[in-house]
Amino acid sequence: MNDIIIDDTTLRDGEQTPGVSFNREEKIVIAKMLDQMGVQEIEAGIPAMGDDEKKDFEKLMELGLNAKLIAWNRGVIGDIKASIDVGAKAVEISLPISDIQIKTKLRKSRRWILEQLKRVLDYCKEYDLYISVGGEDASRAEFSFVIEYINIIKKYGGDRFRYCDTVGILEPHKTFKIIQDIIAYTGIDVEIHTHNDFGMATANALSAAQAGAKFINTTVIGLGERAGNSPVEEIIMALKYIYNCHIPYNVQMIRNISEYVSFASRRKIEDYKPILGQYMFTHESGIHGNGVLKNPLNYESISPEEMGFKRKIVLGKHSGLSMLKFKFKQLGFALNEYQSKYILKEIKRKASALKRYINDEELIEIYNLSLIKNS
Repeated sequence: MNDIIIDDTTLRDGEQTPGVSFNREEKIVIAKMLDQMGVQEIEAGIPAMGDDEKKDFEKLMELGLNAKLIAWNRGVIGDIKASIDVGAKAVEISLPISDIQIKTKLRKSRRWILEQLKRVLDYCKEYDLYISVGGEDASRAEFSFVIEYINIIKKYGGDRFRYCDTVGILEPHKTFKIIQDIIAYTGIDVEIHTHNDFGMATANALSAAQAGAKFINTTVIGLGERAGNSPVEEIIMALKYIYNCHIPYNVQMIRNISEYVSFASRRKIEDYKPILGQYMFTHESGIHGNGVLKNPLNYESISPEEMGFKRKIVLGKHSGLSMLKFKFKQLGFALNEYQSKYILKEIKRKASALKRYINDEELIEIYNLSLIKNS
């Protein structure tokens, strides 16, 4: 898994999040930041969408990034023409391969899908394009048809197959088996594209990588349709800390790009979000807080400094005396025994009533009350 390639689709699938729209300048900033972070491939949009999208893609091509820029296309020659017109050298082709989508979305047959794939691949090879071929809704497709589809990809010059869990129904054990079998039967390079409908996008993506998939689709902060895609920050940090990979990514860029994409997409990074949420490095409960004060590794698998955060010790309903003394020492106050007991009792009472932890200003107010009570 040290050789995993991240193909980030923030500028394509991420922008398909309901209500999200990136302007040209935002797309340029995001692409540059992804490149600086070390992401190897960027799915940079859909030129066939129209003149603005074409111009956006051209501008991204002009940046001269190290990352490979890929244009997304439906499996129709007109889309490929639009991508070629704006200078695309690498394309993603997408055709549905589940019976439900073939029959009810396209109103076609499996045979039509295979013949259309041949036509599109023949056209792409005329222009010497790098070709990733996606199987939309592959996780609901019959496995034998997936293999038949991949064999056409190989025969007609496609470079890799994108296995798409379009509606997020996979679970990690099944994902591992499917990807392992695809590689065993066909030997093709596999790209995994997961959605988070059941909260398994990251787990499924990493399971596919364990099974031999070389490419993982991601989006920054997990943007994407419905519940979103596999978040790039989760994939990178899991590769580093769970799988002990020697990753080529600049981890220090993660918070900056995430906050920028959050701003540009108008999608808040929740406090409890994995990797990026402030509660990752905030401790209130006495058991955890006491352990962290003794050694942060007791309750932190990632250091806050690595992600650009600072550890926070906060006081609330579940805090204990050791945390209380530490926190007030930070605030510049030494507490006697009476004050410690009084203040902790007041903190617990107020935190329970407010249903949150107590901020520094409120702590100082409670401290001043303790002086009056103790006088």
